[in-house]
Amino acid sequence: MTFTDTDKSPPCPRQDEHRPSLNILLCAPRGFCAGVDRAIQIVEKSLEIYGAPVYVRHEIVHNKFVVENLKAKGAVFIEELEEIPPHHTDRPVIFSAHGVPKSVPIDAQTRRMFYIDATCPLVTKVHHEAMRHYKMGLDIVLIGHAGHPEVIGTMGQLPPHAVHLVETVADVETINISDPSRLAFCTQTTLSVDDTADIVAALKAKFPHIIGPGREDICYATTNRQEAVKMVAPRVEAMLILGSPNSSNSNRLVEVAKSYGCPNALLIGDQSQIPWDRLEGISSLGLSAGASAPEILIKNVIAALEEKYSVTVEEITLTREHVTFNIPRILRDAQDNYAQGRDKQAK
Repeated sequence: MTFTDTDKSPPCPRQDEHRPSLNILLCAPRGFCAGVDRAIQIVEKSLEIYGAPVYVRHEIVHNKFVVENLKAKGAVFIEELEEIPPHHTDRPVIFSAHGVPKSVPIDAQTRRMFYIDATCPLVTKVHHEAMRHYKMGLDIVLIGHAGHPEVIGTMGQLPPHAVHLVETVADVETINISDPSRLAFCTQTTLSVDDTADIVAALKAKFPHIIGPGREDICYATTNRQEAVKMVAPRVEAMLILGSPNSSNSNRLVEVAKSYGCPNALLIGDQSQIPWDRLEGISSLGLSAGASAPEILIKNVIAALEEKYSVTVEEITLTREHVTFNIPRILRDAQDNYAQGRDKQAK
């Protein structure tokens, strides 16, 4: 059909007709876990009650968006207590959700610092397990990643050389134990469930009398997010995991996706890192987020995808989580006193 100058222009097609269709399978659970939410609350409430600056030893959780947001509110992130200026030793200092060695609170007390411990209660459980086994005279094997803050914190609950760290099945063969009948193991809370199961099997094969934790050390949130990814990965052509490069649990989600049927799985920090070339020609996309990544990052990615695709979103739900952890009592009491003071001022 041709058109002359006097003809009306043809109606513009709907914008969506120009866009390829993209079906997003959104994993649930995803994003923040109870320990991360608690840690962030601790920093935010400390800023509200005590004002800025509030010091935080190490990133409170491993997510750039969260850290930058807290910096903007007045949190100052440090790696060691000695970085706090002498005239600020009365300011609150918060220990990150990953936990710290015993030497850190001792150092804080020596420096007469006011500290608040934001260690995830599930990490604290592992600390208690390790200490209990050590007091029973057992050698300790810790399954985890060398150099990760949680591993440093757990190993730091015990004297030097009291813990044997293993990262792989191959590492199990290198362990030399003086009395194999007196041995126990613990694990980092954010590991791959499948990889850890293989390492535990190797430990039990070599040391039949080894004692494990009373309950699984890998936390509920790590397990749930990995299982949700396992459900989605075989059904999609690509998968994006929201999280920071230094987030252990986020990296494990990428590995799980690749192992369970989606080799085109990538870790991105936010919508600006969407690898458009890797998505070219696909019609299905899996989406999830590590336990330290806020939901706003998922929403921003979907919004960016909607600029280029006709998007439908289907949430694939493994389970609903209802776990919550209280903030420390010292902060709850301070919050109550702060609220009472504001009420009096209002009157």
